Amino acid sequence: MLDTFFIKSLKHPLRLSALLIDKLGVKADWITLFGFTMGMMVLPALYFGNMSLALVLVVINRVMDGLDGAVARIQGPTDLGGYLDITLDFIFYSAVVFGFALMNPLENALAASFLIFSFMGTGSSFLAFAIMAEKRNIERLEYGRKSLYFLGGWQREQKLLHF
Repeated sequence: MLDTFFIKSLKHPLRLSALLIDKLGVKADWITLFGFTMGMMVLPALYFGNMSLALVLVVINRVMDGLDGAVARIQGPTDLGGYLDITLDFIFYSAVVFGFALMNPLENALAASFLIFSFMGTGSSFLAFAIMAEKRNIERLEYGRKSLYFLGGWQREQKLLHF
């Protein structure tokens, strides 16, 4: 969601890190899976009310999400990598919300339910645009090569898709 704001400042450090990681033989999918595993630890952290640990785990997950893409651009994007990246991201996002519901069901469950409900709209629009982008050969050069391209703002995409 915030990629367009941060891509310019993060692109160079992520690329430098990715070059080193690639030299070590680490695969982008491994980074994705590691980031997902760390991110899913947010569930017990939130359940036990450890907000500081939960925040650290969210940051680790998001850094790994940026890093796996940078490594994939060096090694070459794959369908599996794109699939893992988007699928595990959506599971992670929902896990964070679910973790807040677990932490305090009486106060958080209704808000968490509404947020997960809204994620369905976001997720379906994201994936629908990815299908249209593929169909119309739309690419985002500021991101470099990717497995799939996704919605980055309604006004911009409605021009691309001629809504």
